Amino acid sequence: MTPGMWKLHQFALCPFSRKVRLLLSEKGVGYDLVDEYPWERRPEFGMLNPAGRTPVLQNEERGLTLIDSRAICEYFEETVEKTPMINGTAANRAEIRRLVALFDENFFSDVAGPLLSEKMHKRLFRQPPDSRALREAMRLADEHLDYIDYLIDNRPWLAGSTMSLADLAAAAQISVADYLGGLDWSGHEQARGWYSVFKSRPSFRPLLTERMGGIQPPSHYAEVDG
Repeated sequence: MTPGMWKLHQFALCPFSRKVRLLLSEKGVGYDLVDEYPWERRPEFGMLNPAGRTPVLQNEERGLTLIDSRAICEYFEETVEKTPMINGTAANRAEIRRLVALFDENFFSDVAGPLLSEKMHKRLFRQPPDSRALREAMRLADEHLDYIDYLIDNRPWLAGSTMSLADLAAAAQISVADYLGGLDWSGHEQARGWYSVFKSRPSFRPLLTERMGGIQPPSHYAEVDG
């Protein structure tokens, strides 16, 4: 590891880790990945984060350990001037934070979380998925995509005139749902167009090449126009 480099404890389909990775890349902050699978409950990881969740970001040279994706993003927003992601007026910043919470909390609990449970965790533990839970996740995903359509109809980016942490949070959650085949993009041209722009960004490309535990994404997943 490069001296002074950050180590990001994460796993490939953790949407909160993906959000942090996007922010670090957009801000030009170097980091190394350390794969961590919270369901394994490693005591060493529990010592880093008693909550047992990814991401955790460490810089051993500085004696720093940062926990929780929103806290990590706010830390770099305050310490790295390049590419501000919570910017504008106080009202603009409040709107960015509102949307970050919407995607971190509602989209995850409605869509990404159930998909991870049914299509990743149960596969790892050789359990059959619950088809009703999958149908409900896809139904709610459609409602979230409707809301993104509405936002993009009225703004260049989700929270306003410039790309912000709201876009990173949404794209991170959506990318996991898309990987797990939980999104039907038909009828969501605004959302699809916004997401395609994101997929073409250098910060996003590494995410599209990673695979998790033998679970293969749909063919369109890594296509910029997919």
